[in-house]
Amino acid sequence: AYPYQIHKNAIPHCDVFEENGYTKEEMKLVNETQKILDDRTIAVTATAVRIPVVGGHSESVNVEFRNEFDESAVRRLLSDTEGITVQDNIDVNVYPMPLMAHGKDDVFVGRIRRDYSQENTVNMWIVSDNLRKGAATNAVQIAEYLITNDLV
Repeated sequence: AYPYQIHKNAIPHCDVFEENGYTKEEMKLVNETQKILDDRTIAVTATAVRIPVVGGHSESVNVEFRNEFDESAVRRLLSDTEGITVQDNIDVNVYPMPLMAHGKDDVFVGRIRRDYSQENTVNMWIVSDNLRKGAATNAVQIAEYLITNDLV
């Protein structure tokens, strides 16, 4: 299925390569982010890598804020958001991994830290079980939210 063995390997090649050097999967991350947030100015880049896990998506994500931010406020916001579980205690090696996310609906966030390569930017590691937390699950959860909050 892959041009190289997947066992004991990491392959930076998901889907077909496009003319711009990105794969179709990588460009999907760019295009879907801008579409979902209805903002074509959001800058997104990615390298999609196949890793031999049973199921799961893992991403290193940088978020640039317009203004200075407080890391503890970001952690609190994430912790208070339904459907997100913060696993972020590097002192005892607690951080998200596909093995722990397998079979769960939540999105797990950890390794939350200031990105020193760019102002007003936070870096985090995000993991979810892509078989449980994907387009269909998200659509159902959005519909439930709209109904629960009398928005439809």
